Amino acid sequence: MRYYGDVYRPPSEASSLIIQATIGCAHNDCTFCYMYKDEPFIVRKIEDIIEDLETIREYFPRFRRIFIADGDALVLKTEHLAQLLDYINENFPNVERISSYATAGDINRKSLEELKTLYDKGLKMLYIGFESGDEEILRDIKKGLTVDEYVAAMKKCKEVGFLSSITIIAGLGGVDKMEQNAVNTAKLITMTKPDYVSYLTMRIYKNAPIYKDYVSGKFKMPSADEILYEMKLFLENVDSQGTIFRSNHASNYVSLKGNLNEDRERLIELIDETLENRNFRPDYLRGL
Repeated sequence: MRYYGDVYRPPSEASSLIIQATIGCAHNDCTFCYMYKDEPFIVRKIEDIIEDLETIREYFPRFRRIFIADGDALVLKTEHLAQLLDYINENFPNVERISSYATAGDINRKSLEELKTLYDKGLKMLYIGFESGDEEILRDIKKGLTVDEYVAAMKKCKEVGFLSSITIIAGLGGVDKMEQNAVNTAKLITMTKPDYVSYLTMRIYKNAPIYKDYVSGKFKMPSADEILYEMKLFLENVDSQGTIFRSNHASNYVSLKGNLNEDRERLIELIDETLENRNFRPDYLRGL
């Protein structure tokens, strides 16, 4: 298999076969993001992808999950993705789930018929970065999407049947916008009720555009206490019965897992205990 540049995947896809159908991210303007900044966006030819897969044919039976990379593989033309899915179906006998990153823009640009075609061919799960549910913060970070576009995309996902795994980021609004980030993100999750929510914590890297604002003092990074306060505020305001909640990403100060809404109080208690005991995950273990 040939891989180009740094390849990223969700933590839950650690044992999956990664198929690099695109290189980089089609949007690549988000100010907080450090990924793909040195890579031009490229759509790989389907012939090249299949040629790569043919080199590992002897290992096909071992793979039960496949993740289609890079940053937003659903940006590909539907016929391109369908051809790749057909190849997987014909050659990977033990695959139980195929998934990929997607943006709300990718989803909204495809018709319901196109999305249903991909679903029927085996693409069952989409990882979607909401990051925040606050319109002002979304503009600040140059996400290129609005809350309404997120809601429309999630409506399509539910109608088709896709499992949805959503990422949100504590601290994305800095110290000044902690409360609006928490409350408005909780409102968006309440409106969309995804299958999974993964809570990350803001980290600042030198190759991320927001680094300049951090150095100048324009962006003030919240402390560990403030991050947990923001997460607690989110949990106090969210209403998304049945959503599986996780904050076990490497960036987080505390690892949480449970189901909304039944585990809400327990999760809040764990945050309070962490704040009281000061047993935050140390920075040297929070690398990405």
